[in-house]
Amino acid sequence: MTSEPKRRLEERPLLRDHPVALRLSMVLWALGGFLFIALAIPALADHVQVVDDWAYRLAVDLESAVPVTIARTLDFIGSSWVTGPVIVLVGVYLGFRRRWEALGFWVLAMISSQLLIGPVKQIYQRIRPPFPLVETSGYSFPSGHAVAAAAVAVSLVIVLVPAGPRRRNLEMLAALFAVCMALSRVYLRAHWLSDVTAGASLGAAVAIASAAFIHWFDARRHG
Repeated sequence: MTSEPKRRLEERPLLRDHPVALRLSMVLWALGGFLFIALAIPALADHVQVVDDWAYRLAVDLESAVPVTIARTLDFIGSSWVTGPVIVLVGVYLGFRRRWEALGFWVLAMISSQLLIGPVKQIYQRIRPPFPLVETSGYSFPSGHAVAAAAVAVSLVIVLVPAGPRRRNLEMLAALFAVCMALSRVYLRAHWLSDVTAGASLGAAVAIASAAFIHWFDARRHG
């Protein structure tokens, strides 16, 4: 294998097992999609709200100073003050390194994940939980923090770590970070449990599907 094809193969966002990634993406889309459908149907939304109310009461009962401080730190990390510069800096880095396929994936994943937030919130116009522990604005469903955390964390691993066992281990850490971010939003009473479940599922699904799509497109483009 010549150096140029080898270099191109090594930089592909999802070189190995991208059909598996697509199937995982479909599972995540299905989980998020179920919540989207359920919350649009009053009879099902009532059942979802029962679970959300239980999680809300549990968060109130478990409120404590140290966990609240940790959750508020995650609130800042997941804000646009942090995610915005990270998105821009990673894009600049990929462009500087001329990793065009990875850059295409990064732009597609970030734009797609952000487009999920605002318009969907306006469609559902779900009211947030009462008495949040942090400042909130806008509607509740889906959680923007959960979408962004999952999409950024998973995408970072894909563009910065070559495919292989090390990437899979770091993807697990990225997933753990997304789960912690999601649960912190429930703990701070900024979102319902279903908000963050749908948000994290869709954020991760967009990242995986974007990588697989760019890989497929690049493979077809280069024969």
